[in-house]
Amino acid sequence: MAPITSVIKRSGAVVPFNKDRISNAIYRAAVSVGGRDRSVAEELATQVVAALEAQTPPGATPTVEEIQDIVETVLIKNGHARTAKAYILYRDERARRRQRRQEHDALAAQNIPWRKIYEVLNWSLDHGVHTVEQLNARMARGEFAEIVAESDRAYNDDIHLAADMIHERRGEIRIAVVAGPSSSGKTTTTIKLSQLLVEMGMHLVPLTVDHYFYDLEEHPIDEFGDHDYETPQALDLSLINTHLHALIAGERVMIPYYDFKTGRRSLNVTPMQIGPDDIILIDSLHGLYGPMMEGIDTDKRFALYIEPLLQIKGLDGRYIRWTDLRLMRRMQRDASHRAYDPQRTLEHWHYVRSSEMRNIIPFVNTTDTIVNSALPYELPVMRQRLYSQFQAWAEQYRDDPLRHDALERAQRIRDMLASVAPLADEGLIPGDSLLREFIGGSVYQY
Repeated sequence: MAPITSVIKRSGAVVPFNKDRISNAIYRAAVSVGGRDRSVAEELATQVVAALEAQTPPGATPTVEEIQDIVETVLIKNGHARTAKAYILYRDERARRRQRRQEHDALAAQNIPWRKIYEVLNWSLDHGVHTVEQLNARMARGEFAEIVAESDRAYNDDIHLAADMIHERRGEIRIAVVAGPSSSGKTTTTIKLSQLLVEMGMHLVPLTVDHYFYDLEEHPIDEFGDHDYETPQALDLSLINTHLHALIAGERVMIPYYDFKTGRRSLNVTPMQIGPDDIILIDSLHGLYGPMMEGIDTDKRFALYIEPLLQIKGLDGRYIRWTDLRLMRRMQRDASHRAYDPQRTLEHWHYVRSSEMRNIIPFVNTTDTIVNSALPYELPVMRQRLYSQFQAWAEQYRDDPLRHDALERAQRIRDMLASVAPLADEGLIPGDSLLREFIGGSVYQY
C-alpha cells in the first residue's frame, strides 16, 4: 500500500494529491448543515485517504470520482448522514453544472425577466453601443462624454423607479433589501436609493450584515489557504433573522461587530432599535437567500436586485459576459480600497461564481424590481487599466492544471479587452458615477 501522490481530474489532467482538498470538502458540506468542527473533518479525511490507499493498485492513479465515492462511504459509516447528504447533493449539482458549463451565462439570463433584458437591449441599439465596433466608433468620434451621460441616466432612472415603488408602499414596508452578485454596484445603489427616499420624507436605518460573519477560522478554506466569504453559510443567518424579527417588533437588539483585520466577531456590541415608521435597509449579497428573511411577511419586504445586464457583442459575435464585468470591477475595487492583489481576485473568482449561481441568481424572480448597473463606458476604462495584466495571467496559467478556471477567464477577458479602444483620460467620469465605487474618485463615502 503506497501513498497517493497524484490524482486524475475530470479534464484528464494529473495534479498533485492534496489531502486538504478532502478535509475542506467535508468541512464545507458540514458547514452547510450547521456543523463547524474542523477537527472532525480532518479525521474523516484521514479515513478517506487510508481507504483510498488500500483500494488503489500499486502504480495506479485514482480519479476525482473515486475519491468522492469514498468520501460518501466514510461519512455514512461514521454516522454523518446529514453531511453526507449535503455532500452528495453538492456533488450532483456540480456534475449537472459541468454539463451545462457553456450555458452558464445563458442560464443566468433566463433568471432575469426577459422584459428587462429586452429593455436593455433596445437601449443599447438606440444609443449605438450594441457592439464593440459601435462603441469604438463613438469613442473615435469624441463622444465618450455623451456615452457616460446616457449610461448614467439610464442607471439612475432605474433607481428612481425603485424609490417610487417603495414610496407607494409607505407604511407597509419594514425592510428594503438591495441584493445582487459581487461588484454589481450594491453600495452606490444603496446610497442613491437612500438619498431619494430621504427626500421623499422616509426614514431608513441601515443594518450591516457583514458584522454577522462567523470567525474566519470557522470558514471553509482550500488548498491555497483561500477563505470562502462568498457562501451564505459564512454569515450567522439565524442571528440575523432573529434580530430582524425583533427589530420589526420594536425591540432593542445588540448588533455584533466583525473585525476584518483579525477575522473575529464580537457579540452584543452596538444597540439598535427602530421606530414604527422606520425602514431597515440591507445591502447584501445574500439578501434574497431564504433563511435570512425566514418568517417575515413578504408584504413587509421590498427587494431590489442589481446586476450589470450589459448587451454588447464582442468581435466574436457573442455577448460580453456580465460576470467578466464584475470580476474586473472587483479587481479594481479590491486593489484600490482593500490592498488586495488583483491576481488573487481572479484566483478566488470561482468561489464567487459558484456561490452566486447557487444562492443569488436563482432568486432573481422573487424581487420587486431590477436595476441594470451596466455602463458601456467601463469597457474602455478597464481596457486601459487591466489589459496588460490579463495578457500576463493568460500566459502564466497556460500550463497550470490547478488554475484552469483562472486561465479560462484570463484568456476570454484578454481577448475581449484587446478589441476595445482604451481610454487614457478618466476625467469625464463624474464623481457620482457608479463606476467610481470601483476605480476611485467617488463623491460617496464607502
